[in-house]
Amino acid sequence: MHLKKRMALIFAATTILATVLPAGAQSYFTNWPAGTSPQEVGKRVAENFVARKLEADEGKRKSVIYPEVCAWYGSLAVAQLTNDQDLRQRLIAKFEPLLAEHAGWISPDAHVDMRVFGVVPLEIYLQTKEPKYLDLGRGLADKQWDKTTSDGITAEARYWIDDMYMITAVQVQAFRASRDPKYLDRAALTMAAYLDKLQQPNGLFFHAADSPFYWGRGNGWVAAGMAELLRSLPKNHPKRARILAGYRKMMASLLKYQAADGLWRQLIDHPDVWAETSSTGMFTFAMVTGVKNGWLPGKTYGPAARKAWLGLIKHIDAQANVTDVCVGTNKANAEVGSDRETQLKYYLARQWRTGDLHGQAPVLWSVSALMR
Repeated sequence: MHLKKRMALIFAATTILATVLPAGAQSYFTNWPAGTSPQEVGKRVAENFVARKLEADEGKRKSVIYPEVCAWYGSLAVAQLTNDQDLRQRLIAKFEPLLAEHAGWISPDAHVDMRVFGVVPLEIYLQTKEPKYLDLGRGLADKQWDKTTSDGITAEARYWIDDMYMITAVQVQAFRASRDPKYLDRAALTMAAYLDKLQQPNGLFFHAADSPFYWGRGNGWVAAGMAELLRSLPKNHPKRARILAGYRKMMASLLKYQAADGLWRQLIDHPDVWAETSSTGMFTFAMVTGVKNGWLPGKTYGPAARKAWLGLIKHIDAQANVTDVCVGTNKANAEVGSDRETQLKYYLARQWRTGDLHGQAPVLWSVSALMR
């Protein structure tokens, strides 16, 4: 098929996917108790982010890191969906030094955690149509595919479940900004490969093949990545059926493990373990998106998604900091070796923080899903 014709068909298909709302789906996401609406919460959490200094600016890092990217992306989405022009301009102004005196804070490393930076300039481009942002973001998406494996997947792929947000997000954003279907093809090919290799019979994902535990946030990255991809992947794409099946299988498993408070646990299949908010935010985003797009039956998943949101926001303090966020967590095998009991203790002993951007970002994504 001619490239222009294919791009036009994909544009039409994704527009339909983004606008059709199943009958009754919205009813689960209205009539919020005072102070719990996505608009109110989103404004608070986005303001919390825009007021922060970047860690590179504080001398803590050499470059902008992925949790900052994820919260920035979520904040920009909230600004757009609430038509908050002042917030949007401040979020863009926060980015301007990275185009000038602090360009060195954009890492050139060939690593998924660094390439995902591209989602921010691509989102700014989508909202402003200024080419400089497209060039920067698309360049990072293309560099990710400079080296590929024999099956066409980026050589940056590690087959860690975190990858399925990091790779997917920047490639899908590059498609949304450029309308070039190669970016969707890349993301879909990689997602399908990860599903085939890593998804377990119960629908969940081990942190990695040598760390066989259902770590909450790790699974959250996959859930959010699939939801982002499916939002833009047309119904006639050859990989869509495989990805949608993997997504539904995961959502069905998550439904079984959701606790009475609406949250999911640090290790998903351990009900006695502490409630963890970053994973809950990611699952909320994925589930709300599925209900609103008709991928999931609303009568089953609508109440669960609503309960997740209302439970999640109870863990936001007066300063709009999300509490009970698991710290950055390497796969257990890399930290403590292959003994299963030692690995279990490693995950259970992870500390939790308040205000960690790993937890702030998924709240913002959930806001965007509830408002779309």
